[in-house]
Amino acid sequence: MTNYKYPEPLQDIERSINHWALLKAETGAAGLDEKMAEIRALLAEKLAELRALPEDPALRAAEPDDLDAIRALRPDGERRYWTKLPEATYRDRLVGAWLGRCAGNVLGSIVELWDIDKMEAWAEHLGDAFPPADYWSEAERPNELKYETSRRDAFTPSKMDGVPTDDDLIYTQLGMLVLEEYGLDFSVDDVGAAWIKYLPVSPASPVLPNLQAGVPAWEAAIVDNPTQFWIIGDIQSDPWGYAAPGYPEKAAEFSWRNATICSRRNGIYGAMYFSAVIAAAFALGDPMKAIEAGLSEIPADCVLAGELRWALAIADDIQDYRAARAAADERYNGMHPVHTINNAALTVWGLAIGGDDFSKVIGETVAMGLDNDCTAATAGSIFGAAYGKDAIPERWTRNFNNKAHSFIIGQPEFALDDMVDRFTALAAKVLAE
Repeated sequence: MTNYKYPEPLQDIERSINHWALLKAETGAAGLDEKMAEIRALLAEKLAELRALPEDPALRAAEPDDLDAIRALRPDGERRYWTKLPEATYRDRLVGAWLGRCAGNVLGSIVELWDIDKMEAWAEHLGDAFPPADYWSEAERPNELKYETSRRDAFTPSKMDGVPTDDDLIYTQLGMLVLEEYGLDFSVDDVGAAWIKYLPVSPASPVLPNLQAGVPAWEAAIVDNPTQFWIIGDIQSDPWGYAAPGYPEKAAEFSWRNATICSRRNGIYGAMYFSAVIAAAFALGDPMKAIEAGLSEIPADCVLAGELRWALAIADDIQDYRAARAAADERYNGMHPVHTINNAALTVWGLAIGGDDFSKVIGETVAMGLDNDCTAATAGSIFGAAYGKDAIPERWTRNFNNKAHSFIIGQPEFALDDMVDRFTALAAKVLAE
């Protein structure tokens, strides 16, 4: 069980303060501005005290942020499977990984964070299968833009022309650009420069505004940022696994350099872990073996590692999306829905439930809810890296039309085959080291 004991949230108190303030304004109460200023000052004082509470030193010692310290706490494991690039095998599995990531993300994007009951009701309304066996036939709020780029109905088969834009795919494109522009020895500062150069927004994180305000890249993750353990690092895992196939140690190192800009502790480990899993999947050809192999690249006694071991231990008992979500809700009651840990467990179970059936993997994973476009994208990527492009049914890719839309500044579209060529060139350089 995690060491996290969550307190009761304060939303009810905040809502009550605001509602009473509105009522008092409407009844002409005297002294309202002064009272609200007093409340704000008191809240600011208590927030400062909350942020200053000391951490558990034993847990902190088991969860370092420094790469050398992380490596010192890893369990034994295979650090490298491939010493040179088997290009035909790699390209087939890279296409599978990238298409699998795109398909999982597109399926989950327009129902991101929906509860199971809401998804079921939407499927029943549309006459769609649930868990989904194809893309949703219609989108709620179809005219609304995602990231001011792709309409929500572009995620449906009748409107799809290319892979629509989503942040879970943007970071794969961005990681490729970082490796190309700054080299294989890129630094955290280089990642910061790339964020400023290429990202107009960075969802659910204050990191980009921190960088734009001049905060050094290494410190951007810890300045006024309570999201350090969220999934933001995890969703950036893929390019590092693609660039270091069969070399999980190097993939995890790349991922560490990237994730430290936005994450700490288990947020970093989630990124390193899934990068290592993807790298291992290329060589092992088995998603579940890769899931186990990835544990060799994060501290053995960190909370994430313990929770991944638990998820694997009970995976045979998790038969479907409802059982998965019930297990996660019971164990992680109070955890934020876009946290690294609860979503990592769901990703493991999605792969375990689906086996060698791609549609079942991403369909069941999306049906679990929480941050389901992220989890399905990662599960699809791992699946594709293990089994290759022919294991992905054509219905998931028929409307991709060799293009992925993007909100990266100056690059509104990437050709899918061009990305495969570019990652192949990068992987050849990495394995030639």
